[in-house]
Amino acid sequence: MARIHNGRKGRSGSTKPHSDDLPKWALTDGKKIKSLVLELSEKGHSTAVIGTILRDQHAVPDVRRACGMRINQILSEKGKAAETPEDLMNLLHKVLSLVNHLELNRKDLHNSRQLELTEAKIRRLVKYYKSKGKLPEDWKYDRKQVRLMVA
Repeated sequence: MARIHNGRKGRSGSTKPHSDDLPKWALTDGKKIKSLVLELSEKGHSTAVIGTILRDQHAVPDVRRACGMRINQILSEKGKAAETPEDLMNLLHKVLSLVNHLELNRKDLHNSRQLELTEAKIRRLVKYYKSKGKLPEDWKYDRKQVRLMVA
């Protein structure tokens, strides 16, 4: 499979093990894991950070195999899920930092192109989320409004 914005082929960084059962040392209590997820969410952590904290500090290598649900599913079950998906918000943060950089460095052509590529990713992702019903149909990306969306 080729990368989207360059001519080279790429490989993903890591793969999960094929085994369906968790290691002996792993925390397998689903109720405790769900309470940890909700507690970390209330502290303001994103789902990716929650997964990392659970892995590194609480011996939960895979929340999905331990609970039968993903972190986002646990949060949406309790009504705590974010209204904008996390990957879309990360791209909006990236656009904001690129716009701020380009205001100071107008002749930076490399980052100007990177801004265009990131906005193209956002448009594709918005189209996908609208089709899945995770974003409202009237949601629209606008570079001028990105400061309001992120803040």
